[in-house]
Amino acid sequence: MTSSVPPTSEVPPRAAARRAPAHRKPRRPSPALARTGFGVTTAALTSVVLLAPQAGADPGAARPSVEDVQRKVDSLYREAGTATQKYNAAKERTDEQRAQANGLIDALASSTEDLNHSREDLARYAAAQYRDASGGFAGTATMLLADDPQSFFDQKYVLDRLAADQHTKVREFRDQQAATARKRTEAQESLNQLTAAQQDLRTSKTEVQGKLAQARELLTRLTAEEKARLAELERRKEAEAKKKAEEAAARQKKKAEAEQAAAAEAAKKESATADSATGTGAGAGAGTSAGTGTASGSYTAKAEKAIAFARAQMGKPYVWGATGPGSYDCSGLTQAAWKAAGIDLPRTTWDQVEAGTRVSIDDAVPGDLVFFYDDISHVGLYIGNGEMIHAPKPGASVRVESIYYMPLYGVVRPA
Repeated sequence: MTSSVPPTSEVPPRAAARRAPAHRKPRRPSPALARTGFGVTTAALTSVVLLAPQAGADPGAARPSVEDVQRKVDSLYREAGTATQKYNAAKERTDEQRAQANGLIDALASSTEDLNHSREDLARYAAAQYRDASGGFAGTATMLLADDPQSFFDQKYVLDRLAADQHTKVREFRDQQAATARKRTEAQESLNQLTAAQQDLRTSKTEVQGKLAQARELLTRLTAEEKARLAELERRKEAEAKKKAEEAAARQKKKAEAEQAAAAEAAKKESATADSATGTGAGAGAGTSAGTGTASGSYTAKAEKAIAFARAQMGKPYVWGATGPGSYDCSGLTQAAWKAAGIDLPRTTWDQVEAGTRVSIDDAVPGDLVFFYDDISHVGLYIGNGEMIHAPKPGASVRVESIYYMPLYGVVRPA
């Protein structure tokens, strides 16, 4: 790094005298700072603390296990997911506030234009009054000199009406002034709220980027062997979640079969009772079907459209804050999928969980929204058999996965 201090030979004597005493040695930068410069990020420091051996300790014992790194990365991704929902909410508020501010500014411009027209009208009245007062005849003299006195009275009536109209114009002008002032205040307040919403948006964006940067830093510091071990842990986690989904699907199927059998038996008994009463001996033979997690035919049709849309997005990358068509975050995907079915969902998971009817996981049907974690920071589209289509996390694509991969929060039927 080039020094900004000139050579000793070029330093004036007085400047040299102001230097530190000779017995004090100049402080040298630490080797770490010398290698990296001063642009050390918080994410880098965090990862160093987590992965680097502590001074005076056994390096092998101090380095965290791959399991610890996995838990830390998963935690960071979850925190980033929560921050993403904050970003989505802030962006929605910003868009709404911008539209409101633009509307108020347009209204203010229109009101100002009307006010200017009224001001011009009053100016013309004032000019006419000035001319009458300075160079016109008095009313009595005008009447005496008039060739037609009746015409004079007719003209005076018109002038009186014009004077009354002038008073009306003045009153309207004052009302317009007050209304314009109110609109100006409303527009300014709306702009202030827009500024605050934009600041929230920037804060949320910074928070998301910070969490993701920390996760990336942790992963890049793993050795090839540790990365392979981490991938194996991920496969085991997915396999366990898939097994739970299969077990849940089997339970649902068994429950549905039992309900159908019970419904058929009830229909058979009802038919026998009817035959006995009529004495015809002719059974109706019309059983009814039932099953766990049943839904109306209209809901099923809409859900099929939503699921078809979500399947068509499989393979597209997760990008936080994205709503398609090239990439999605979790709530962006579910919102777009149900929009394809004619249902408008809110933008964030926190609002989507309120946009329908809560049902138990045992009664979930394809098309339902499945929410995860206590803070409701993730959502997927249920497709049956314990599986969902969702946009998982950064670095992953839209895919089918077990709903048991993450801690369940609840299920909502949106239509």
